Amino acid sequence: MADRIITEVDELKAVTHPLRVRMLGALRADGPATATELARRFDTDTGTTSYHLRKLARFGFVEEAEQRDGRERRWQASQPTTTWDEAALAATGEGRAALSVMRRHQLAALERAVSAYEAAQTDLPPEWVAVSGMGDVRARLTPTSLGELERRIEALIEEFAAADADDPAARTVLLHFGGFPRIDPAGWADVADES
Repeated sequence: MADRIITEVDELKAVTHPLRVRMLGALRADGPATATELARRFDTDTGTTSYHLRKLARFGFVEEAEQRDGRERRWQASQPTTTWDEAALAATGEGRAALSVMRRHQLAALERAVSAYEAAQTDLPPEWVAVSGMGDVRARLTPTSLGELERRIEALIEEFAAADADDPAARTVLLHFGGFPRIDPAGWADVADES
């Protein structure tokens, strides 16, 4: 599975549907599934999940997986992540709206992950609790530097994941990164941001 970069609004809009984006996430996290299995997981009917799987397949987000027997149709994610060209998509109002929907989906996924972590925190080994958490950092960067920072973070994640791939102490970890220029409300401060 290789990443592809979405540049067309229709492609991104195909995955902005709330059920589609969650089904795609489930296929990435848990592996191949049938429409029936996904319907049970997301408390809907098989016809609905089948329709949304076909829509995802039409735009290349999912594909048929190896079948266990001839009676079931299993689906898998076509790429490990959904990546898009922010500048190309932000060039139109429709693209900006689709990007906004995707950011809200990402925030909702983060909120679900934090809630699940908090619910299970007392059952986790102390070494996992010690290194888990969130933070934010402000830095003065150019667009070039922010892009390079994102590339380096992705390379580091790949490096560490490869090194820990066969370690029995390793667990799937959810990592979130966002970099946006700070936008102050009008009248927030009379001087430029010095941080």
